[in-house]
Amino acid sequence: MQNGLKSFLALHYAQLKSSGIPEIYWATLHSKLTDSNFDAGDSFSIAEINDDITLMNSTFNRWKVMVTRPGGVSAADPEHIYLIDHAWTFRPDQVKSHLHNISGLLTRMCTLMGISYHEGADIEAAIKEVMTCMWKYSQSYSIGNQNFEAEERLPIWYIMDEFGSRIQHADCPTVRVVPFFYMIEQATYSIMFLITDLDENEEVTRDFVEGSGSDEITRSALLAPWSTEFPEKFLNSVSLEQGEPSSDYFSASRMTETLPITGIEIPDLPKDQPIRTYVEYAFIRDYLKHPRFQLVDNPDEAEILWLSSHFKDFKMLSENFPFKRINQFPCEHLLTVKDLLCIIARRAKKNPCTSKEVLKNEPCWLPTTFNLKTELPKLVAYYMAQKKLGIPNYWIIKPWNLARSMDTHITDNLDMILRLAVSGPKICQKYIDRPVLFYREDINAKVKFDLRYIILLSSVDPLKAFVYQRFWIRFANKPFELDNFDEYERHFTVMNYSASNLHQMFCHDFVRYFEEQNPGQEWPKIEERIFSMLSALLKASTEKTADSMSSLTSAPQSRAMYAVDLMLAWTDNVLDGDDTGPSIQPMLLEVNWAPDCKRACVYYKEFFDDVFSVLFLDETEGRHVHLLE
Repeated sequence: MQNGLKSFLALHYAQLKSSGIPEIYWATLHSKLTDSNFDAGDSFSIAEINDDITLMNSTFNRWKVMVTRPGGVSAADPEHIYLIDHAWTFRPDQVKSHLHNISGLLTRMCTLMGISYHEGADIEAAIKEVMTCMWKYSQSYSIGNQNFEAEERLPIWYIMDEFGSRIQHADCPTVRVVPFFYMIEQATYSIMFLITDLDENEEVTRDFVEGSGSDEITRSALLAPWSTEFPEKFLNSVSLEQGEPSSDYFSASRMTETLPITGIEIPDLPKDQPIRTYVEYAFIRDYLKHPRFQLVDNPDEAEILWLSSHFKDFKMLSENFPFKRINQFPCEHLLTVKDLLCIIARRAKKNPCTSKEVLKNEPCWLPTTFNLKTELPKLVAYYMAQKKLGIPNYWIIKPWNLARSMDTHITDNLDMILRLAVSGPKICQKYIDRPVLFYREDINAKVKFDLRYIILLSSVDPLKAFVYQRFWIRFANKPFELDNFDEYERHFTVMNYSASNLHQMFCHDFVRYFEEQNPGQEWPKIEERIFSMLSALLKASTEKTADSMSSLTSAPQSRAMYAVDLMLAWTDNVLDGDDTGPSIQPMLLEVNWAPDCKRACVYYKEFFDDVFSVLFLDETEGRHVHLLE
């Protein structure tokens, strides 16, 4: 037994400590995990409350877990730690498939959630109701192993068994319930342990939003799936106006950067010999053929460093290697990390609004966006205001710093949004519900698409940037509809990292089809709006601020290439150049650093010759670029 406990602790010590499980319970926990001992029924029972009208209207709140052990239970007793099994483990995009295909799951979930369902009932209607109700019961954990791929570290969601799911919330709880990954079985359980003594017939409660919510109003907003406190107590005091965060926000949790030394003379790149160039991106090695650039294998020998990893010591670079150029700018994460991008983009608004009830966003090319870490009460207030006005409430929830649509979800369910908010740093953005669609003849359907433009940034002060006029189109594979948001190929367009069908098209062909499918919508006019949006974004990002870390910083040695993803949306506003509405409005989605340029190289073999000529030779003639003004 002692050897087994030692092995258990060796494997799980870090997890036990980080989960806050008191040491007095470790031996009992090991024993119960080893024996699969689910003995909570010896000390507790589930009770249904039938005498409270307010609770009778809520299936979730109608249940309680009570102490039934004679004499009660003591937190000092090492035996009072309990295993709770998980009834269902899933990722959000698997929900519908699981409910269809896992035997007995739909029936069990309907019973647990109080949904009427019986043999012969409408299965699709039952699944839809489960998908609506399930977020009141859903918890998540992530496996933080850096050896895992990004996809494997995404949040894993679960619903506890009938016992665990009946434990109610309290701001001053009597137990803690934490997920625990048992490495011996490669299985996850929930672990319940006491944090206070309980007498017989006392209720067992836990904190549903433990560790989340930095203040009373945010906690109340997070508890909105189970409580009416937020709309009753706080809603009228929450302003919808979005201001800039403090300077601390821009530096908190960001990788430390040093800034270049000002006043150091930066020599020109050599003009009478090839420029030695070190690149870490394979496609540049394969496709950069311009005779002015000589590829070298040693970065110490290079005059141009094109790195695929983040560089942070710009001070050292300017002091020790002023003759080198690098493909990054200080503070460029302000553009490439989604929460910061939205802050920067809002600086471009033309008409600052002071209304506390405004539902219109500025600038018009930025979808209304809330940071779920710092602006969650505003999001909930905005959602409730839109619901009251009968405005559609479709939202897309994105992690701050993941690409390829990973852990990105679309919903009109506030409960789901609020549960996603506690699974990692995310933004919540209005989903574009009136996208311009493209008719795909191969599937005989109109689908979503987005566009990727490449920006080449030569200088911050003065601002000098170009947009590559050849753009890339990414298509969804299923007809667009404001439903079935879990269907990736209907609502997302990144298809080149999976087995999905990747529909490709040259931009000149797209323009021709676009104008045929949208009579009266001339592409040059649309592109002018796109370029205007890109220019406004860059001006906002380089605008000098009191805090040097809250805008892109001038760095004479820096050059950069970014990929901007955008969509086109219909708006009833009559935009410049149109006689009548509706007009087509470009909408900013995200900005990517070190974008995948495989398709660019395959389509246009001179792509990197163009990029390097513009950034390092200041040659733009014949390089397919447009100066952003």
